[in-house]
Amino acid sequence: MGATIKDIAERLGVSVSTVSKGLNGGRDISEQLRQSILETAVEMGYENRRARKLDHRTVAIFVENMDYQTPGDFGYDIVLGFRQAAFSASWDVDLVPVSPAFQEENRYDTLMMEKSCKGGYFVGFSLEDPWMKELQTTTIPTALLDNRVDNPNVSYVGTDTEASIDSAISYLISLGHEKIAFLDGSTGSMISDDRMAAYLISLRKHHLPIEPNMAIYSYFTADAAHYHVPGLLELGATAILCGNDLIAQGVIDSCRAQGMRVPEDVSVIGFDDIPLAAELTPPLTTIRQDRSALGKSGFFALYSIMNGTSISKTLLRAELVVRESTATAKPRLVTKRNVDTDCVLCKNPLLYERYA
Repeated sequence: MGATIKDIAERLGVSVSTVSKGLNGGRDISEQLRQSILETAVEMGYENRRARKLDHRTVAIFVENMDYQTPGDFGYDIVLGFRQAAFSASWDVDLVPVSPAFQEENRYDTLMMEKSCKGGYFVGFSLEDPWMKELQTTTIPTALLDNRVDNPNVSYVGTDTEASIDSAISYLISLGHEKIAFLDGSTGSMISDDRMAAYLISLRKHHLPIEPNMAIYSYFTADAAHYHVPGLLELGATAILCGNDLIAQGVIDSCRAQGMRVPEDVSVIGFDDIPLAAELTPPLTTIRQDRSALGKSGFFALYSIMNGTSISKTLLRAELVVRESTATAKPRLVTKRNVDTDCVLCKNPLLYERYA
């Protein structure tokens, strides 16, 4: 059962009448308090009955390949932020977990018509997903997290990847690091390619040598690090930048297994700043994405398209959060030159040739 107005009032320490005013557009409370009431209502599961009475004011958020159900999951704050922004505008949200098989069985436009949804926000999708092809011609207002489609009815929402990666590399350079490796996510992912390109661009910008065998595609999991860290250490890497915090967790564990200390011997930087990052040993330096803002921006972009304004791209600024996994560089010799078949030159030669 969802939260009641009384539950919300008790959480915020205000009266029931104040919560009622906030939920129903009362003018005699501050905008800041109204927003706090609305966001708390969504977080606690309050049902937006007012929105349901309006003419099918419903949008959908489609989630694939991303955990989102409990606090701490990467997608939790994204979904919550989207719901909060929709609730504030008196829109209802239909949350739909999907898979490639589901997409094969259900056309996007048809499903949206059946659900009477006016627009959709895609979270966790791959460029290879079946619906991505449909989005090239869809007339349904749609926003994509970390994906791009050339269609005026489709908007891209994400974090400024190039500036984010460059901030991390600039920081490592300030600590004396010159041999900086990058352990990325999987091929076939737009965000992986964007982060790989940003890494190559930043190295070139700072006049650092680009070693393709230190620019590796893997997977967005901790286990992926164990296959590649020994080779990166043999190539003399003094710092390893990671495509997300889970990879960074695996890098720290793998460095320790190789007899290397973090950060005394090797510095490690993650990406995302999920709650796990601050709890690692040592606490992880990472690039923080505001996931709640990514959710809210998804709704704002969607709302703009639904109202006739085509939004091409929305990029949020990230923040480099410095913790204890980075330190002054300790130069190391190359002990072995190896070819990693998952390196950028092997997996994505066109991207390497373009940016290296």
